[in-house]
Formats: sequence, structure tokens, C-alpha cells
Amino acid sequence: MPLIKVQTSVPAPDKTQVEAMLKDLSASLSDHLGKSESYVMTAFDADVPMTFGGTTDPVCYIEIKSVGTMGGSKTKAMSQDFCAKVESALGVPQNRTYIEFADAAGAMWGWNGSTFG
Repeated sequence: MPLIKVQTSVPAPDKTQVEAMLKDLSASLSDHLGKSESYVMTAFDADVPMTFGGTTDPVCYIEIKSVGTMGGSKTKAMSQDFCAKVESALGVPQNRTYIEFADAAGAMWGWNGSTFG
């Protein structure tokens, strides 16, 4: 049900580093949302042609989606945490990272041949 997807313009680190980053993001998203990690999905796309502020300097876009409400202090804490984690793992400065938080209605999120609503 929760998803964190990272897209970046930088080349992918080696497979071990990518897997470590995704596992770290998965555990953190589970903690922030108070949901079982068994439902968390992560995704990573590197070498995506991107610009930010009119330049092609390293940039990152993160999508975080979940069934339920994430607003207020949760999204602020997640933004701080995930920007720092991505900067550490990929070297993309926090001021060149956007995060989109999206709440999904249970009926609009499918899994296992059904939906969560």
C-alpha cells in the first residue's frame, strides 16, 4: 500500500548500494506511516533526463503514495528524512529534490486481485 519511488538524473550506484538504499527507504516509510513493511513497495530509476532550475545538475524526484492521510507533521518529517537519505546515497543536494506526497482512497489502490477499500 505505501510506495516510495525515486527518480534521479544521476547514474545508478552499484546494485548492492541501490538495494541497501531501497531497504532503508522501505523501513523508514513503514516507520513514518505506522504501517507494516510487508506492504511497502520501493522503486528506483536512474539516469532519467531531468532538469531543475533550468540546469541538468544532479536532481531527484520522489513520489510517496499511501492509502490514508499523510499531511502535516508526517510529511514534514518524511521530507527531511528522505531528502537526507537520498543525498547521502546518491549525492543529490536536498535543494534539488522534490517530493510529491499523495493520499490514495482505498478503492483506488489495488492489490492481490482486490482493493484496499
